[in-house]
Amino acid sequence: MADAQRAAQGGEAAPATLRRGLSAFNVQMISLGGIIGSCYFLGIGDTVSKVGPATALSLLLGGAIVWLVANAMGELCVGLPRSGSFVSYAGELVSRPWAAGVGWSYWINWCAYVPSEMVAAGIIMNGFVPSVPVMIWAILFGGLLTFVNLRNVKSFGAIESTLAMIKISAIALFCVIGLLLWTGAIGQQGFLGARVLTGGRGLEGRAPAGGLAIVNTMVIILVNYQGTEIVALSAAETENPEKNIPVVIRNVAFRIVAIFVLPVAILVSIFPSGEAGLEGSVFAAALAKHGLSWAGSVLSAVVLVAALSCANSGMYGNTRALYSLAREGLAPRALAKLNKNQVPARATLATVGLCWAFVPLFALFKGTTFYTWLLSVSGFTGAVCWISISWCQLRFRRRVRARGYRDRELPFRAPLFPYLAHVAIWVQLGCLVFVALNPALRACLVIGVPAVIVPLGIAQLIRRRGGLVAPPLPPGERSFDELYPPRPESRDGD
Repeated sequence: MADAQRAAQGGEAAPATLRRGLSAFNVQMISLGGIIGSCYFLGIGDTVSKVGPATALSLLLGGAIVWLVANAMGELCVGLPRSGSFVSYAGELVSRPWAAGVGWSYWINWCAYVPSEMVAAGIIMNGFVPSVPVMIWAILFGGLLTFVNLRNVKSFGAIESTLAMIKISAIALFCVIGLLLWTGAIGQQGFLGARVLTGGRGLEGRAPAGGLAIVNTMVIILVNYQGTEIVALSAAETENPEKNIPVVIRNVAFRIVAIFVLPVAILVSIFPSGEAGLEGSVFAAALAKHGLSWAGSVLSAVVLVAALSCANSGMYGNTRALYSLAREGLAPRALAKLNKNQVPARATLATVGLCWAFVPLFALFKGTTFYTWLLSVSGFTGAVCWISISWCQLRFRRRVRARGYRDRELPFRAPLFPYLAHVAIWVQLGCLVFVALNPALRACLVIGVPAVIVPLGIAQLIRRRGGLVAPPLPPGERSFDELYPPRPESRDGD
């Protein structure tokens, strides 16, 4: 059936839907791959220098937000399956102009973030092979990522799962070595206990820059967690999504917290926060401080894998977001066309094109305030996407209840509705308010706010002129009315 639809010209067979080639394991690895990038291994040092040991608390708070959003996402993916993911949910449950604002800002988000990983990989390779400029490496990696994303999704899933496992193994190895150093089982320092936490900057190291540092850096913390929503974007290509997506949702949020919070808690227990920074991997610096100088070379290789993996996952998710916009009629229809591998090739090429446009900016400003500013743009638009997911869950549950259905009848439901959904929305809105109040990050709103408002406004104008009509659902998808027909006790007026 996938090949039944024919191209409008030339009579060439064109696949109608994305191919389901991802297992539950693949989806978990792709999601983790999207969040464990060079920003994790390199950028965490800057946060530790500002927030100190309380970085672990910041990550835990960020992880709580991830868990809330992941549950909302799981409820939508299982209760109202849509190949367009959060773009389709925003259009169906809120409004089509809002879907345009969320979808296009998300696309810009990852187009701004993926190049940072390409350049990070280029800088690492330039260290190994100085004769080849950083830009050349970045372009080569961009071409490699394009090739991988144009292949069938099963091959992509296998490659990304392998890269993600390498990163997770490196993090696990650091945790083991870090614990051995802390207990005194290896090294000459003996049992560290709370010496590092209470020494130097003391327990005020919980937030060296002040208590508000935890909140002020939260948007950067949330940048680290961006990529969790790829689970929803991959639902249309996941085998047995009704069974696998809930499993992935339950597991990914907890694994994310473990991957971020535990290693950082160990890090600040063996390495003074005052010595952390952006100069290199703070994890390598921590091990080198205890005589394990080989860690620098090993971590450089791991950071290279992390950068490529994160860029690969990000490009995958971003391509699917643009494909979803096209399927929803919120982007040129041509971008929804699939190649023979049932991959959105045109959406991939369009995404790569904008990514490459950002590469020179990151190459020129890597390690500067402008670099942090660009990352904060990613955090802003990513937060808008997560707020939208929680908002859609609120609208979905209320519509289902209005049709006469009880919460327990849903195949997957987020706990403590509607309280936790409101918490997820208002906490993230609070983080964005602090961005506006932080002079170092405020400039990101110059791009972040228009990235949402401009497409939303354009879509609103088109709708007022009689356009922006919702397209028919793709083959195999059922409407809300089919899934939840009104019952006699329904309060729904339609």
